[in-house]
Amino acid sequence: MKELIEYIAKSIVTTPEGVKVTEEAGERGLVVLRLEVAPEDKGRVIGRQGRVAEAMRTLLRVAATKEGTRVRLEIM
Repeated sequence: MKELIEYIAKSIVTTPEGVKVTEEAGERGLVVLRLEVAPEDKGRVIGRQGRVAEAMRTLLRVAATKEGTRVRLEIM
């Protein structure tokens, strides 16, 4: 799942080397993914009215369901 978010984010931003995804284990089996991008690319990752971020979360939710886990994406 970490690789999925990293691939999508690097495809969207103008500086792909600024993309960093960290994975942490949360409470009750929850996996927390934190996405960090360069400040000038933050708007691209979030999108208009959060549409791009919501689409990324939807894809992540589908992948997590397939693996039988729960996941949350935080954009830093």
